[in-house]
Parts: sequence; C-alpha cells; structure tokens
Amino acid sequence: MSEQNNEFEQMLEESLVTIHNGQVVDGKVIEVKPDEIILNIGYKSDGIITRKEYSNQDGIDLTTKVKVGDPMKAKVLKVNDSEGQVLLTYKRLAMEKSYERLQEAFDNQEVLTATVDKVLTGGLSVIVEETRVFIPASLVSDTFERDLSKYAGQEVQFVLIEFQPKKRRIIGDRKQLVIAEKKRIHDEVISKLNVGDVVTGTVKNLTEFGAFVDLGGVDGLLHISEMSWGRIESPKKVFKVGQELEVLIKDIKGQKIALTLKFPERNPWINAAQKYAKGTVVKGKVARMAEFGAFIELEDGIDALLHISQISKNHIEKPDDVLSINQEIEAKVVDFNETDHKISLSIKALLMDQDNGEDEEVEVPVPTEEAVEEAPAEEAAAEESEATEETAVEESEATEETPAE
Repeated sequence: MSEQNNEFEQMLEESLVTIHNGQVVDGKVIEVKPDEIILNIGYKSDGIITRKEYSNQDGIDLTTKVKVGDPMKAKVLKVNDSEGQVLLTYKRLAMEKSYERLQEAFDNQEVLTATVDKVLTGGLSVIVEETRVFIPASLVSDTFERDLSKYAGQEVQFVLIEFQPKKRRIIGDRKQLVIAEKKRIHDEVISKLNVGDVVTGTVKNLTEFGAFVDLGGVDGLLHISEMSWGRIESPKKVFKVGQELEVLIKDIKGQKIALTLKFPERNPWINAAQKYAKGTVVKGKVARMAEFGAFIELEDGIDALLHISQISKNHIEKPDDVLSINQEIEAKVVDFNETDHKISLSIKALLMDQDNGEDEEVEVPVPTEEAVEEAPAEEAAAEESEATEETAVEESEATEETPAE
C-alpha cells in the first residue's frame, strides 16, 4: 500500500509543471478577493497576485477587475514563499509589453491619452498600460500652475519627451499640445473677424489702461479711451471680470485686435447742433476745473467750457470759490463750434436774461493756448496710457509664453 502511494505521488509530481522565477505562466482564476487574486497555474501550489502586483493604481478593488474562471497570464516573482505559495505579478508583465508601445509613441511623437492617477507637488502622474508617466508642473500647461488639484482624475493628452525605462525616467509634455491647440483656435477665430464687425466677448482681465476681452479663443484690447464717448476714470469701476460685452472691432494688426464701445451711431455729437444750439439753456454737472474755468459734462461724451468770467455776475478769483465737482448747474449756450466739438456756456448770461427779461449777447474770453492745452489733460493721459498699454501687452505676452518655474 505504501508502495502504491509513493507511485501515485510520483505520477502526480511528474504531471505537474515546473516553474522558476521570471517565467511567464498561464493560469485560471479560482478565487478573487478585493486585495488579491488566486490562480491555478498547474503547479503543486497556487499562484497569488496581490493588489500591488496587479496594478500601479492605488486602492482598486480586484473583484471589479477579474472573475472566477478568467484566464490570466502572469510572471513568477518567487517560487515557494514562506506560506508555500507562488508569488506572481501581472503589472510587471503588462509594463514590459507597454514599453514597446511607449517606445513607438516616443519615436513617432504620438499623442497619448491617460487619466491622472496622482497629483504630486512637482507635477502629475498618469498610467499608460501599467507604466507610470510623469508630467512636470512646468509642462502641464502653457502657464505655470501652482495648484494642480483640478487635474485629479481628469483625462489628459500629452507626448513623451523622454523615455528611459531602465532609469525609470518616462516624462510627458502636455504644454506643447495646449499651445498648439490655442494657436489653432486663435488662427481660426481671427480669420473670421473683420474690422467693423460687432462681436460678443467676455471680460478676461482688467488693467488701468483697459480691458482684455475674450472673443472665443482670441483676446482683444478695449482701451480706456474706447470704453465710452464720455470719460472713464478706471476700467475697474465700470466693468467686472466675466462680464459679457458687445464690442466693435476697431482695428486688426497681426495678432492684435483693438476693440471699442464707441459705436458711430451712438456718437452724442450727431445731434448736438440741435440740442445745444446757441442760446439754449442747458443743465450739466461740473466734471473738472482749471484756473480759467470749469468743464461741464452735458452728457456722456460732451463737455462744455464755463469760463471763469461767465460763472457769476460778480468777479471771482477761482472757479472752486463758487463751484464744486459733481455740482449740477444751469447755464446758457453762448457759443457752439461743431467742427472742433467745442461748446461755451455762461451762467452770467442766464442770470442777466432773467434780470432783464431779454437775450443779450455775451462775449466769452478765449483761454490762452497754454490754458487750453492744460484743460483736456485726459487726452495727454490717454496718449501716455496707450504707450503704457503697448509695453504692458508685450510684457503680458512674454509672461504667457514663458511660465514661471
């Protein structure tokens, strides 16, 4: 009987396969747990694939990946461990196969797609066929992003710029794809735009000299001098980031688009000759003052000069002795120059009319050339602002092209 048992054991031993470390074996799933898979590999001991040796992804439930009866190939890590079982790896076999795929993608600069597995301090980690690829923070986008948390679990596209599997240096680059896509959209959008078009955009950024408006993939500049027919002290007081605007394309020069809100049909001077004809009594608000008088805002885009000699029937030393900014006044139009867009007012003439009950011609002193140059200070400021804007735009473009490390 003992001899028969020995023969049976010998026959059983001969029927079983022999395996060694590094060997690829075929098996069948006989049990699945959330953290391990047990395979019948035709050996005297079953093979075990732990969660760590199944995938580089953290925390996956193996019961959602395979089921009992599934055939599987695996690689032997260790024969006869301390518990008499065989340790197998699935991911390392998959990685070896993926190296050929990734080498081909690297050689051809193929665009790869993968899900972000981990957000690290220095970049993103993605897994391509069980091979981990690192995308440095400086190569995630066309502008440097300190907080990469928004990419967690997101699908991203990239190309391989370094492939050294033996050194475990497999580096991806998403930045060049972002730049290329933005350029494609920019060129497509700008090719459809023409000077004189009225388009809808979204305020993207506000500066002291104007606003950058996103026109759907390309930015246009709405300069402060083009925001209104009237006077704008600061774009930030009028607009908000994210606000939708209907703008007119004023000019296109290469990649730069100039916008305006000064629609020709809304020009307040179109009907000014009738509204502010000589002799008309008007109401306005003191907008600013100079030594020789005050400028009265009659409506957005139309200011009139109230000379110091016409502020009162009595002599005054300075306009601000009688007037204050934003004060509402009533005066008479004593001169209207449509060609130069100049209107002269007189409170004095209005008071004399009320006293005498009749119209009286009033001669308004003409300010000296130096004084007139001082008055429209905003024009000089606008020119300086435009120069500043050119510099700022160039610096902004340089900053976008070269992200901070």
